[in-house]
Amino acid sequence: GIRRVYLDHSATTPVRAEVMSVMMPYFAGHFGNASSVHRWGREARAGLEDARDKVAALIGAMPQEIIFTSGGTEADNLAIRGTAWAKRPKGNHLVTSAVEHHAVLHTGETLEKEGFAVTYLPVDKYGMVNPDEVLKAITKDTILITLIHGHNEVGTIEPVKEIGAIAREHGITFHVDAVQSAGKVPIDVSDMNIDLLTMSSHKMYGPKGVGALYVRKGARLNPQTTGGSHERNLRAGTENVPGIVGFGEACRLALEELPTESARLTALRDQLIQGILSSIPDTVLNGHPTIRMPNHVNVSFRFIEGESILFKRMDSPSMNLDLMGIGASSGSACTSGSLEPSHVLLAMGLPHELAHGSLRMTLGKSNTREDIDYVLSVLPPIVSKLRDMSVFRQG
Repeated sequence: GIRRVYLDHSATTPVRAEVMSVMMPYFAGHFGNASSVHRWGREARAGLEDARDKVAALIGAMPQEIIFTSGGTEADNLAIRGTAWAKRPKGNHLVTSAVEHHAVLHTGETLEKEGFAVTYLPVDKYGMVNPDEVLKAITKDTILITLIHGHNEVGTIEPVKEIGAIAREHGITFHVDAVQSAGKVPIDVSDMNIDLLTMSSHKMYGPKGVGALYVRKGARLNPQTTGGSHERNLRAGTENVPGIVGFGEACRLALEELPTESARLTALRDQLIQGILSSIPDTVLNGHPTIRMPNHVNVSFRFIEGESILFKRMDSPSMNLDLMGIGASSGSACTSGSLEPSHVLLAMGLPHELAHGSLRMTLGKSNTREDIDYVLSVLPPIVSKLRDMSVFRQG
C-alpha cells in the first residue's frame, strides 16, 4: 500500500502507549472523585498530585503552581482574563504580539470590548518580537505582557527570557503561551522570568482535552470558571483525572527524552528544509532559519495561488500530499478552512500570494529519515504540476 507519513504534529499527536497504560486504571479501578475524602477519592487524588509533580518538573516549577485546565485555550483565557481583571485597579493596558495564537488574540480583542487597551507588537521578517519594542510599548497602565514561545505556525522561538526580564523589572505580569514548545525545548520558569505559562497535553503525546496553567506563587488571578474550590479556587469543576494522569506521564517522558529527541528532530527538520530549498526553485522558508522549533518546517512556494493550495480541494498540494499518504497543513489547525491569508505571515511582511500559499510540516516521534526521503520525492512534482496550471505564472 501507499506509505503513510504524518507531518502535522503541531496540530496534534497520537497518545503514546506508555501514557495510555498509566491512564487506564483511572477510568474504572481508581474512578473516584479527587475531592472525595474516602479511599476512592484518595486514590484519585494521589494520581492527580503525582501528575502535578511531573508537569511542574518539566518547566522547573513547584507542584502547587500548576493549575489543570481543559487545554491550552482555557489556560490562555484564565491567564489573560484572570490577570486583566485581578489587576484592573492598577491599570488596563496589555502588551502582546501580532503573531499570537487565536486563543490569545481573540481574548485580547474581547478584553478591548470590555474597556482594556491592547498593544499588538510588530514582528520582523522571521516572526520575531524585538524586546526593545516591548520596552517602548510599556506605559504606567501596563499590567500584563503575553507572548508565544515556540510559534505554532512558523516555528520561530521568541526571546521570552529577555522580555521576561523587562516585565520583571517593571513589575508587570508575564504570561507565555508554551503550547508548542513545552516538552520540545528546555523551559525553566525561574530562569526565564515567567509568571504564567500555558501547556497542552495533546501536543506532547498525551490525551486531548487537558492542559495546565503555571501560576507563579503570589501571582493574582481572577477565576474564569466559578463553582467548587478545585485547583486552588482558580478553576472549578471535577478534575479529569485519567486525562491529567496521562498528561503527567507525557511530561515525564518528554523531559527524560528531550535532549535526544530534540537533536533527532532537528536533524530531520534540516534534512527536509535543505531538500525542499535545493530541489524546488522559488521557495521561501518561513520563520527563523536556526532559532526555531526542532520539529518545525514552514515553506511558501512562489507562483502558486493560495486558493489552489487551500481550496480547490482536488489539486491543492495538501490534498495531493494527502492522496500520497502525507499529512501536512497550511498553517494552524485551528484556522484551516478560513479564506483569510495567515495573520502571522502577513505580520511578517509576506506578500498576499505567499501568505496564502504556505505549507507547514511538523515532525514527531513516528518520523524517520525514510519519511523525509519519501516527502522529498513526492513534493517537487506536485509543486511543479501546480505551477504549470497556475494563473500567476502566465500573468
